[in-house]
Parts: sequence; structure tokens; C-alpha cells
Amino acid sequence: MKRLCVILLTVLVAATPVFAGGAQEKPVEIETRTLTVYAYDSFVSDWGPGPVVAAGFTEATGIELNLVSMGDSGQVLQRTILEKNAPKADVVIGIDNNLLYKALEEDVFAPYESPALQHIDESLQFDPSNHVLPFDYGFFSIIYNTEVITNPPTSLEELTNERFEDSLIIMDPRTSSPGLGFLLWTIAEYGDEVFTYWDRLESSLLTITDGWDTGYGLFTNGEAPMVLSYTTSPAYHVEYEDTNIYQAAIFDEGHYLQIEGVSLVRGAQNEEEAKIFIDYLLSAEAQDMIPLTNWMYPTHSDVVLPASYDYAPMAPSMLSLDSALITNELDTWLEAWTKEMSN
Repeated sequence: MKRLCVILLTVLVAATPVFAGGAQEKPVEIETRTLTVYAYDSFVSDWGPGPVVAAGFTEATGIELNLVSMGDSGQVLQRTILEKNAPKADVVIGIDNNLLYKALEEDVFAPYESPALQHIDESLQFDPSNHVLPFDYGFFSIIYNTEVITNPPTSLEELTNERFEDSLIIMDPRTSSPGLGFLLWTIAEYGDEVFTYWDRLESSLLTITDGWDTGYGLFTNGEAPMVLSYTTSPAYHVEYEDTNIYQAAIFDEGHYLQIEGVSLVRGAQNEEEAKIFIDYLLSAEAQDMIPLTNWMYPTHSDVVLPASYDYAPMAPSMLSLDSALITNELDTWLEAWTKEMSN
């Protein structure tokens, strides 16, 4: 439990919300306090979790949220690094297991051991130093249209089969988090032989888009029968379109794991309020909003998934790469990928 003290006309008023278990007590509202939160575009968007999380947080605490959209998670981190000597944000959302090492190397976040961590499985706590706390996770997957493909691929290698020529839409790893996730997935599977794999895969690619929104839109418009996304994507179509024609292809070798985190900015102007927000985002109340807004799995162990998640299969095994390796080799990998795809 964190105590927030607000001094107004020399009168001390204490507000003590408790969020670790999902219960909270609304404090006396004396003045408007505003917390600045940087996040990636889809989190802040009207259909993302940002607006509902902000409304719930303000309702519970009286603290207003200034949600600032910063592109993808890589751009969120880059802006935070640029402002490290004079931070404008109090909290950053979206730094994932792939970006962790760079964030720690740049020392832009302060450690915070939220009491809500007791409700999060240790396997999801990807930063033992607690500079980045996990708020959701998911698995990259190939989503396919069952009305077009009745025998989906069961491995990365099978994606290169000639029967899938011009059938797959993916995203550029230089501009898209899912695109980067897919590149890292192939590196985790093929190692030093990864770009010979991409040479085989190229005939299966219809197009490579800059971002997930464009690529997934082309897929749902029928431009291609397969697209890179997450295993949770079919749940969206069941929940809001009452259709299960889109399904996730489950691969024998496993799926690449993405865990997204929330962080306290080092030198934040509103540190205590920032900690209260982090506690809230990791609480059962806020985590319950994640499945049907961010379309990822919540990290809080008490959240019950909606029925539509019966169509969001969990990966049989999780693949990942060491964050330090990613930071040290990413530029080389992206240069090699660009050269391969321009041939």
C-alpha cells in the first residue's frame, strides 16, 4: 500500500489506495493531479485499453492521466532515452522482453517492486531488477482464413511450401513490433542459417507492410489467406464479429513470446503517483480490461479470460532470445534482412 500526501494550504491529506489485490478505497479529492504516461499507439487508441484504464484509474484515485502516443514500443523507448536528462513522462508502457537490455543499458527507468507482483507468475517476470514489470503477454502466430486454407502450416519450415506461394502478409521488422517478433522467431529457430530460411520463405510472401494495422487489414479484406499476428487474434473475431473463420496456426517448434511491461521513469516528477498507477495497471481490476482491449493475455493470475479466448490457443512451447544478444546483434540482423529482401 502506497500513501500519497498532498499539501494544500499547509493541510496534509493522505490518500491510500490499495490495488495489489484489486480492492481500493477512493481518496478525498483535494486537487487535480496529472500523470504523464508514454505508450505505443494501439494502447492509447480509442479501441485500445488506454482510455478505459485511464477512466478507471481516475475514478479510483482522482489522478488524471495524460496518455501520450509514441508510435511503436521501440519509439517509446527512444523518446524516453532522448529525454533522460529532463524526463517528461512519469510512466512508460510497452517495453517488452526484446527491448529490456537496451532499456537497462540506458538506465532510463527506476526499479519498483510493486506489491502486485505477488499475483504474477514468476515465469512472466522477465526483469529480476524490477525496472520493467509485466502487464500482459502473447505469442506471435500465423493467422489463416479457414475458408481458403483447410490444411494450415504446422511449422515455420512448412510456410515455405510451394502451395503457400503469395499467401502470407508479414510486417517490416524495422518499423513493426510484430515484424521484429517474427524475425526474432526465425532467428530463435534457425540461428546462423536464418537468412537461408528467409530466402526459401520469400516466395510465400504476398507483401511486407510497415505496420500491423495495414497488414491485418489487407488480410481481413481477402488480399491473402495468411497474416502475421498473435494467437489471440481469432478471439477478437469471435467476440465482436461472431465468426471463427480466422484461426491461429500452431507450430510444432513453439511460438515466440512477447511480454510487455510498465516502468517508472527515473527522475519522474510525480514518482509516488506513478507507483500508484503501476499498482493499478497490475491490479485485477485493470488487468480484467486487457483481454478485450489489448487482445493479449493479462499477467494477473486471478483474471478469468472471456469465453472468446477459447479460440486463442496457448503456444505448446515458448521461444525467446536473450535481450542482451538482441541489443548487440539487432542492427546486424536488420541489415542482413534488408539485403536479403532487396535481392
